[in-house]
Amino acid sequence: MPLPPGPRAPALVNLIRFMRRPIESLLTWQARYGDVFTVRYAGFGTGVYVADPDAIRSLFSGDQRDLRAGEANSFLEPVLGQHSVLVLDGPAHLRQRKLLLPPFQGSHVAGFRKVIREVAEREVAGWRTGMRLVLRERMRALTFEVICRVVFGVTERERVRRLQTALMAVIDTGSLFLAPAPLRADLGRFSPGGRLARRLRAADAMLYEEIERRRAQHDLDQRDDVLSLLLRARDEEGRALSDTELRDELFTLLAAGHETTATALAFAFELLMRNPGVLARLCERLDDDAYLDATVKEALRLRPVIDGAERTLTVPREVGGWMLPAGVKVYPAILLVQRREDLYPRAHEFRPERFLEGAPSYSWIPFGGGTRRCIGAALAQAEMAEVLRVVLARVALLPERAEPDPVVLRGITLVPRHGVRVRVAPRADLGAGGEHAQSTRAPAVS
Repeated sequence: MPLPPGPRAPALVNLIRFMRRPIESLLTWQARYGDVFTVRYAGFGTGVYVADPDAIRSLFSGDQRDLRAGEANSFLEPVLGQHSVLVLDGPAHLRQRKLLLPPFQGSHVAGFRKVIREVAEREVAGWRTGMRLVLRERMRALTFEVICRVVFGVTERERVRRLQTALMAVIDTGSLFLAPAPLRADLGRFSPGGRLARRLRAADAMLYEEIERRRAQHDLDQRDDVLSLLLRARDEEGRALSDTELRDELFTLLAAGHETTATALAFAFELLMRNPGVLARLCERLDDDAYLDATVKEALRLRPVIDGAERTLTVPREVGGWMLPAGVKVYPAILLVQRREDLYPRAHEFRPERFLEGAPSYSWIPFGGGTRRCIGAALAQAEMAEVLRVVLARVALLPERAEPDPVVLRGITLVPRHGVRVRVAPRADLGAGGEHAQSTRAPAVS
């Protein structure tokens, strides 16, 4: 079966171009080849991007038996484990998902907001006028502590520090996850694979220790952290999660819910600094939950952390007017569908107001969709909203760079190349127009 047209450059050239300029590359290919196009990447194979909302709806809401999303994440299995909801497909995936969902819904997420505010307030309390920060790094520290308290139920500073040391050592080896299997092999203490294996053993020891400690606590039934809720959870047959399953899901929640939220927050602050009018309106309406949530959604629309979801076809299937063969990877193009001019007029502009009246179906999908939609989506949005509220109420942030931070690909996520470097200024110095008295108007981000 012929595949849709796409760039004819060698696969390695496509990969390098995409890693260096992912947003520009995808938008250029879409403009040239349409809403369905094929790209060949060195190391990742051939994939078909789909930026048509109707086709995406079919992929997310139709029969899922012929689609494999867990298979696409199989390279994460050595770290996340074989029971991770990210690497499973079929009935096994649905079982894990049903057990994981309740702690991330409704009243539980509402209760987590107080914890998020407390962590954010403690972080900002350490910022001083004139201090220079790399926002993505500060947000990583903040979101890790949120994960420790919300997911692990750990509040003691020393235990948080030990968890951070052990778990972040593994997360920071992320580039090795994408390497061929021989390079990940444990060839001794000085090999990359050996270093990763040691870090994994240390992290696993910490996770199993937390599971054992929590199970032994007398107030387990009264606790509302995610680990306690998962220890009490039972599937339809009355089975609890094993310690191995708990370990895998805890590591997954950390990997998927910590780094990505930190990056999304860095992007959100970057967009606000480059759009002083929006910043001024938000600072005046920090108690307006609707406008704050709209700002979060608009930031995730313009700067999704993942450029596309992924499904692998197990049988031939019609997608966006093309009959695609089995084995092809299909990418519902998050970044592209969220920038369609017919769905989002003046799509390159940062305008939260557009979300005060909702969004077109299957056109806002930063967390994916269907039965694979990110379990922690509500928590991530709540975390972003509360952190923005706390920071903007207390300080002004000035960009250190004259131009917006370029977006690049690291691992499998889109990130600001320089981490969004800022200088802290007094909150009172933010003028009515959203500009700092000592700054000049910065260009809007496209």
